[in-house]
Amino acid sequence: MSNTGRTGSVSRSTKETSLAVELNLDGSGRLQVETGVGFLDHMITALGFHAGWDLTLTAKGDLEVDDHHTVEDAALTLGAAVAQALGDRGGIRRFAHAYAPLDEALARAVVDVSGRPFCSADLGLRRERVGALSCENVPHFFSSLAQTAGLTLHVDVLRGANDHHRIEAAFKAVALALRDALSVRGEGVPSTKGVL
Repeated sequence: MSNTGRTGSVSRSTKETSLAVELNLDGSGRLQVETGVGFLDHMITALGFHAGWDLTLTAKGDLEVDDHHTVEDAALTLGAAVAQALGDRGGIRRFAHAYAPLDEALARAVVDVSGRPFCSADLGLRRERVGALSCENVPHFFSSLAQTAGLTLHVDVLRGANDHHRIEAAFKAVALALRDALSVRGEGVPSTKGVL
């Protein structure tokens, strides 16, 4: 499999949100993220940067209600773009894990790009929100991303006193694990079944 042309372009429009994602898994760091939720923009930008992607993600959501629909649909749309860019998932490494520290916080992410969506995210967050992002929506972001990207994803924050640090370490660990798992390693689908 060639590592060129691994791109995804997905739009999603509901009565609650309108989103568009342009993704290149083999990017050079061109990132533009605008969701209306500043801390979410910061985290998705960190995800794209450390995963090695080019990413444009724009979202307009019903933030007058709360941030839930915007966070969820941003993750669902991004995950769908990842799945589209992967195609039959041939040639990728598939399994990976990564640790990322941020000062006192330490996060671990383990991923299997299996086509079987599952997410366990134990972040131990204590605050109600960081900026305009509700902390309860952070594990939901990872779960929604895993759902449409077809990932088995385990994210654990192992230590940390500051929820900003805990969240950012988690996003960076996921990014590093995805960068490795989605990397091109050869030909063929990485499964004894012959299909993912």
